[in-house]
Order: sequence, then C-alpha cells, then structure tokens
Amino acid sequence: MQKVLCILGELSDRDIDWLVQVGRKQQVPAGSVLIYEGHPVDTLYILLDGTLVVSISALDGRQIARLSSGEVVGEMSFIDARPPSATVQTLEDSTVLAIPRAQLAEKLQQDEGFGCRFYRALAILLSQRLRGTVKQLGDEGAKPAANGHVSQEDGVAIAQLRFERLLNQLQVQSAGQA
Repeated sequence: MQKVLCILGELSDRDIDWLVQVGRKQQVPAGSVLIYEGHPVDTLYILLDGTLVVSISALDGRQIARLSSGEVVGEMSFIDARPPSATVQTLEDSTVLAIPRAQLAEKLQQDEGFGCRFYRALAILLSQRLRGTVKQLGDEGAKPAANGHVSQEDGVAIAQLRFERLLNQLQVQSAGQA
C-alpha cells in the first residue's frame, strides 16, 4: 500500500476526484496479464484489491515481487516511455483502477499544478523503490531522508484517508451505474 499512499499523499482531493472520473474500475480474473515485459503499455494501474505478481524473463520468468492492495504498476513506462521491464499478472481475482496513459498525459500538460504534484509523487515512489532495492542488497544503513514537508506519519495518514476516499467514490460510482 505504500506506493499508492506515496502518490495520494502528494495529490490534492481535486486530483483524486479527477483520477476517479477518468479511471476505469476493472475486475481482473486470476492469471490475467496486465503488463507484458517488453510490450508498450497504455495504462497506469492502481491495485484496489487482490494480489499481483511481477516476473522477469532474465530470471526465466521467476517471480521477483508480489504486490498487494494500493500498489501502482505501469509508472516506470509512463515516466520514461520505454517498454516495461517486467510482466505483471494477477495471482487472484483482483480489482484495479485503470488510468489511460493518453488522458493522464493530457491532464499533465493542461494542469501544471497536477503535473508538479504527480511527478513529485512518482519521483518519491521511485526513490523509495531504489532505497528498498539497496536495502535488499545489504545496505541496512540506508534511511529515507526527511523531505521538509509533512511528517512521514502525517503524510501516511493523509494518504490513507485519500485512498479510502478513492475507494468510496469508486463504490458510489459503481452503484450509480448498476
């Protein structure tokens, strides 16, 4: 959940409203591939419920990560416009919020404030991922630096509230469509 909390903690409530409006809540059956390694991706996903597994062909398709509710996938390809470096597949029936790349790119160009907040969130997310990798490689001394903004505990609390708000809005939206 830390990844989505990182992103939602940087975005405003209005930004979250936009994500809910533009994103598509999708039920994805177990065993479905969301992202294929080496193939362009046109969607950024937020995992709302379920479990995803990440694998790479360089390790003969071995699983390198297991992702749970709140994780974000497809963000690296969004940032650098390169094909994904891993395959992401559902381990169990899952629910995602699928945000179309084209609409997200358009929003980023039209709304500078959103763009600043969104790219900052992705920069923090990728930094945390790199720190986690370094830690896994044995550098137990790596500590996250203070960012000079909201305390980490307060930021997590705010982000958790925003994630709950996003889930609630999606439930209301689904109920209205039924």
